[in-house]
Amino acid sequence: MKRYELFINGKFIPNGDRKMIQVINPATEEVVSEVPQATEEDVQAAVDAAYEAQKSWARIPAIQRAGYLKELAQLVSENLELFAQTTAEENGKLIGQARDEAGWLPEYINYYAGMARHIKGEIITSDRPNENIFLYKRPIGVVAGIMPWNFPLFLIGRKMAPALIAGDTVILKPSSDTPNGAYEFAKLVARSSLPAGVINVITGSGSVVGNALAVNPKVAMVSMTGSTDSGRKIMKAAADHIAKVSLELGGKAPVIVMDDCKLDETVQHVFNSRFIYNGQVCNCAERIYVQEGIAPAFIAKMTEKIKNATYGDPIKNPDATIGPQINKKQQEHIDDLVQSAIKDGATLVCGGKKASLNGKGFFYEPTLLVDCRHEMRVMQEEIFGPVMPISTFKTLDEAIEKANDCIYGLTSSIYTQNTDVMMRAMNEIHFGETYVNREHFEAFQGFHAGVRQSGNGGDDGEHGLDEFMETQVCYVAYDTKAQGK
Repeated sequence: MKRYELFINGKFIPNGDRKMIQVINPATEEVVSEVPQATEEDVQAAVDAAYEAQKSWARIPAIQRAGYLKELAQLVSENLELFAQTTAEENGKLIGQARDEAGWLPEYINYYAGMARHIKGEIITSDRPNENIFLYKRPIGVVAGIMPWNFPLFLIGRKMAPALIAGDTVILKPSSDTPNGAYEFAKLVARSSLPAGVINVITGSGSVVGNALAVNPKVAMVSMTGSTDSGRKIMKAAADHIAKVSLELGGKAPVIVMDDCKLDETVQHVFNSRFIYNGQVCNCAERIYVQEGIAPAFIAKMTEKIKNATYGDPIKNPDATIGPQINKKQQEHIDDLVQSAIKDGATLVCGGKKASLNGKGFFYEPTLLVDCRHEMRVMQEEIFGPVMPISTFKTLDEAIEKANDCIYGLTSSIYTQNTDVMMRAMNEIHFGETYVNREHFEAFQGFHAGVRQSGNGGDDGEHGLDEFMETQVCYVAYDTKAQGK
C-alpha cells in the first residue's frame, strides 16, 4: 500500500504523528493508499512557502515561466500509464477514459505554456492632454486550487497551468477520495527545475484544509471545483479578507431533443453525454426533454443502448460501459433519487438497482426512467450517476421554459436541424454552455463557466487565464517641453 507525504516548499514532509486518510478503490473496496490529514499549521506552512516564492516567480518573464511548464508537461508525458492506472484505481474511471484524462494533462499544460506571449494590457485614451493611461495585467498572487474527485488529473492542469503562466503560485488540495494522482504529480515537480514553493500539494478535509486556505489573508484567490454546498462555504470563508473566488459547482444539464433531429446521432450523443465516467461529470446530460412526435422512437433506441450497457472493474474489464460510483454515499444518493422518481410515478424501463461485483464495489445499474415530470426530484436535483430521466414536451417554448427552471446553469444542449430553432435556443437557454447537435464536452480554448448556483468565474482559454490575473491602471502625465539630448 502506498503512503504519501505533504509536498511543501519543494520537499516531502515526513508524516510523523499526523492522522492518515485511507483511499479506497471504489470497484473493490480495497485500501490502495494512505495520505496525510494536514493541520492548520501545515496549511500555513504551504501558504507561506507559496507567498514567498511568488515574489520572485512573478518577476520571471512569462516566456521563461512557460519553459518550466513545458518541462512539467514532458515529465507527465513520460509517465502517462502510471497516471492512468492511478486514476482508474482511486476513482473508478474506466481505464480507457483514465488514459484519455492522463493525456489531457500535458496537453493542457502545454496549451497554457503557449499563452506566455498572449498576456497583454491596453492603452486607453485620456481626457487630458499630455497623458497616457496604461492598463496592465498583473499576477494575482497565491492561488488555492481546490479540486474534485471526478477529474483528479485534468484539474491539476486547470488549477495550476494558467496560474503559473500568469505569475501566481499555487497550493493544490485534491479530494480526499482521489489524492494519489496529485501526489504522483508532486513527485515530478520535485524532480523538475521548478523553484521551490511555486507548487505545493496538501491533503485533508474541506472543513479543516479547505477552510484554512480560504480564510488565509495571504491567499489572493480560491479556485474551486465541487458541489454547490461546498462553494457556499468557500465564499463565506473567503469573504472576511475579500479574496477572489472562482467556482465551478453543480450542474443539471437539460437536453432538448426536437422532432427534426438526426435520431441515431442524437441517441448516441445523448447516451455518451449521460454515461461518461459513470455519469459523474458536472456537464453530463442530467435531464432529457424529448418532443412528443419523436419520443417513442427515441425511447426505443435509447432503451436498447442502455440495456446493452454493462458495468465492471475499470482496470480488469476495459470493455465495460461504466465503472463504480466514487463511494457508497454517492451510490445511496443515486438510488434515493431513482426510488423517489418511481414512487412519484416515473416508469422504470431498465436498471434501477445498486449493484456489486462479487459483493464488492459501489456500482449502480445503467438506468432509464420515462414519464418523468419536471417537478420530480430526479429532474431537479443533481444525480451524478448512470441514470437517464426522460420527459416529453409539445413546443419549443415549453422546453426552454423547463430547461431554465432550475437552480443550476452550467451546460445544456439541443438537437435540431432547424437553424431558427438553434438560434432561439442559443439566445434563450440561460446556461454557461450550450451544445448544438453534439455531446457535452468542452474544449481547452473555450470558456467553461456556469451561471446561477453553478458558480462564478470560469476556466479555459484566454478568458480562463484572465481569472488568474488582476489589473493595474497607470496614469502617466508628461511634459511636452521636456528636451532630451
